[in-house]
Amino acid sequence: MLDQITATRYVTPLREGGSLPGVMEADDLGTYVVKFRGAGQGRPVLVAEIICAELARALGFRTPELKIIDLDAQFADREPDEEIQDLLRASVGDNLAVDFLPGALGFEAAVWKPDRDFASRVFWFDALIHNIDRSWRNPNLLTWHGDTWLIDHGAALWFHYNWRTADPLRPFGGGADHVLAPYATRLAEADAALSAAVDRDMLEAATGRVPDAWLADVPGFDSPADLRQAYVDHLLARVRGPRTWLPVPGTAGDGSTTDDGHRSVGAFWKEGR
Repeated sequence: MLDQITATRYVTPLREGGSLPGVMEADDLGTYVVKFRGAGQGRPVLVAEIICAELARALGFRTPELKIIDLDAQFADREPDEEIQDLLRASVGDNLAVDFLPGALGFEAAVWKPDRDFASRVFWFDALIHNIDRSWRNPNLLTWHGDTWLIDHGAALWFHYNWRTADPLRPFGGGADHVLAPYATRLAEADAALSAAVDRDMLEAATGRVPDAWLADVPGFDSPADLRQAYVDHLLARVRGPRTWLPVPGTAGDGSTTDDGHRSVGAFWKEGR
């Protein structure tokens, strides 16, 4: 399981997203972006955050460290903003803490000119986890200490809101808007490397980091262990089955080549793999 810490101070809300995460300090002297269990979309967002971040880390991507943070009821009593009061009261107990990266800059493709191998690997990873929230409008990438970091995976694994219709071969719906699509010109190499790397042990390790309480009482599943297995089976089937879920995003003008002569993602998939 993830390390457990205790919140000591609520610093400020982050109003960029609808779930209203907050910056908090903890008893390990760290500063964290806290995703609250009592936010509108509830536990599934936190489950997706953990599974996807841990899987990303296992595949070699940079992503902030995660911990479970205990929130005392006193924080709501001290908060003057009624909206935040309600959120804190609904989130007393365990929540998700994401390590705060001080001084990190928002990712801008035109400035940072992404490495094409890296772009292709991120694109493949997001397609695997159904992550539709890494678009040019909201890249969910940070640059920090010379590296690019993947953040905010709560919108991924969206199939878990209706397990009865979960289809491991469902096409990725975020390809056309993906911020790195124009640079993902080496998708064949990314597909070969990452599909070979993802196995049952890796997926079980990632799902094993989710607290049992966040996987309990889900309709259709008898126990947290059963639900963990469903996540593993879905993602493993996605990797091992025909990877027709990889999209043909609209990239690089006519979809044939990028401005430096590399094949675009669209061109690669039109030619067949």
